[in-house]
Amino acid sequence: MGRLVPAVTRALDILELFLDGDGTLAAPDVIRKLQLPRTTVHELLTTLAARSYLAAVPGQPGRYRLGVRSYQLGSRYAEQLDLATEGGHVAREIAETCDETVHVAILEGTDVIYIAKVDSTHAVRMVSAAGRRLPAHCTSVGKMLLAALPADELESRIAGHEFTAMTPASITDPQVLRAELAGIRERGVAVEHRESNPDVSCVAAPVRDSAGRVVAALSISAPMIRWSDAREEELARLATKGAGALSARLGHRGR
Repeated sequence: MGRLVPAVTRALDILELFLDGDGTLAAPDVIRKLQLPRTTVHELLTTLAARSYLAAVPGQPGRYRLGVRSYQLGSRYAEQLDLATEGGHVAREIAETCDETVHVAILEGTDVIYIAKVDSTHAVRMVSAAGRRLPAHCTSVGKMLLAALPADELESRIAGHEFTAMTPASITDPQVLRAELAGIRERGVAVEHRESNPDVSCVAAPVRDSAGRVVAALSISAPMIRWSDAREEELARLATKGAGALSARLGHRGR
């Protein structure tokens, strides 16, 4: 690994300061936060502003905000993101940790579409495929995505909808589903036991984009022979970790 260039490191430290607060900073703020010499800070700010990575705040002399060049770089990064590809990378990492099947899915109407899947290496495992569509109310990813919808949008999707059962455990009563979704919002994770497959349980967590919107869900599925209350808690933590990692890849900064 090559040597880090101190001046470049300091310039990047300054840019990263703009991720917090109201998005504006003056030289004294940078000096205080980074403990850098006054002359160094002024030179770095002047250079970043000259290259349009920073811009002066109108009506506030000596105060800066991110410039158009920073926006252009961020936009180019966002253009290169592919949810399915990024989801596949994270799903693989999570699957290697727990050796269970990991899915990433999106919501379309009242169905979910699996966009990424990594299998368990166990002989007994869930049979599914990327591209498969299932009723959202029968899956942990689907219930997680439904729970994340604004109340009016949720009602528009489920009002008058016929909830068909995939197994005897599937939820078919809209009131029961509403209560289930309310619990999911409180817990932050969704669980389904044998609702889409009589031999499998799943747990899912939400994936957010750079604006904080829930755009997908990541789930871990395991056959009932390997499921227990303790295993459910363990997989819930791991699904949350994986969903957080994928969210970070999409630009979400968390709380």
